[in-house]
Amino acid sequence: MAGDAYDTLARFWDLQNGGDYTKVVELFADDAVLVDPIFGTFEGAEAIGAFMTKMNQEMSKIGASFSLEELSGDDETVWAQWTATTNSGERTGVGVYRVRNGKITYYRDYMNA
Repeated sequence: MAGDAYDTLARFWDLQNGGDYTKVVELFADDAVLVDPIFGTFEGAEAIGAFMTKMNQEMSKIGASFSLEELSGDDETVWAQWTATTNSGERTGVGVYRVRNGKITYYRDYMNA
């Protein structure tokens, strides 16, 4: 089932696949919360923007790229199954997202060991 949240996250993945993580910042609400299992919690669009700048640097260092395996959602919530490929191999995980008025308000990634 597709909806507003699904469409927003499809755009997120299109932007992310371009390799410049800062481009996804436009999709976050001013009061959004992003929880990353490695780097921690970021509250607000400004903090998320700084984190995405760091992501550009860190992902470049390890030769990382992400591929979307499955995206499912509706008007308010979405989950995405993804694979991260780095110089060290692959790791899989899932992102959970909440969207309001076309903006991501909550995003949390979970990674498999």
